[in-house]
Amino acid sequence: MARKAIVRVADWTRTKAELSDLARRAQAGEALPEADYQLGFASAAQLFDELTPARLAMLDLLKELGPVSIATLAGHLGHDSRQVQIDIAKLLDLALVEQDAAGLVCVPWEEIQIQVTLARAKAA
Repeated sequence: MARKAIVRVADWTRTKAELSDLARRAQAGEALPEADYQLGFASAAQLFDELTPARLAMLDLLKELGPVSIATLAGHLGHDSRQVQIDIAKLLDLALVEQDAAGLVCVPWEEIQIQVTLARAKAA
């Protein structure tokens, strides 16, 4: 499994070019680099709607704690277990956390990068 998760605003033109390049390299028989997990959002607003400050803090704490139960995580955060469960469900959907058979949650990535490039608006 890749050890890095890259979360970014995904420009479709750039993504298409990257995929085309990878396909060309694979067809040419070139060795491809180990793939990182890529998670793309259409806009910075959408990215930060999904990765709220509370969820980012949760990821940070999970990296520090290692595998824990949701109740233990809620206790460390000082939050209601129900809200933590909602946030963990979203992070599971985004594949930024994993949950084992015992119900423990953890961040499986050595590193999570969030890449947001804001373009300057052109003067009218």
